[in-house]
Amino acid sequence: MISNTTVVTKKTAVLGFGNPVRADDGVGIYVVQELEKMLPESDQLSIFDMGTAAFEVLFKLKGHDRIVLVDAVINSGEAVGTTFRLPAEAVEAEIEDDPLVFLHGLKWNQALSYARKMLGDEYPEEVIVYLIAIESTRFNVGMSEEAKEGGDKIVKLLLDELAD
Repeated sequence: MISNTTVVTKKTAVLGFGNPVRADDGVGIYVVQELEKMLPESDQLSIFDMGTAAFEVLFKLKGHDRIVLVDAVINSGEAVGTTFRLPAEAVEAEIEDDPLVFLHGLKWNQALSYARKMLGDEYPEEVIVYLIAIESTRFNVGMSEEAKEGGDKIVKLLLDELAD
């Protein structure tokens, strides 16, 4: 597990997606908030809440070697809180060439599309996506315990992965 003395070797940006007032959809934001509490500030690690200021954040990805995205996935067919790590080829397959987006509703595949265009040759070579199965996106501040447990699993996985 990462500690105050652990060195992150690849300059990494962790992006949490979601809406914390839409029940379990806020689990990606929960993950980045938990990471911010646990990790020391570092020039090698950037943590971004992609909930409301997505386009502004994309410019800040310049100079990173790795992007890690965390988001909720609904209708996965799995139990709430189930976690997924997408392989690189699946991530690339999801990136849209020219997505139509609502300014405050940018999803991770759309964000990667715009980041690729904005960063050009400086687009990071390594992209990792973690997804957490959810059931509800109704208007509600707070998540189900199952979604939170899934978020906690991703936090632990990221702490271990960042320490490698």
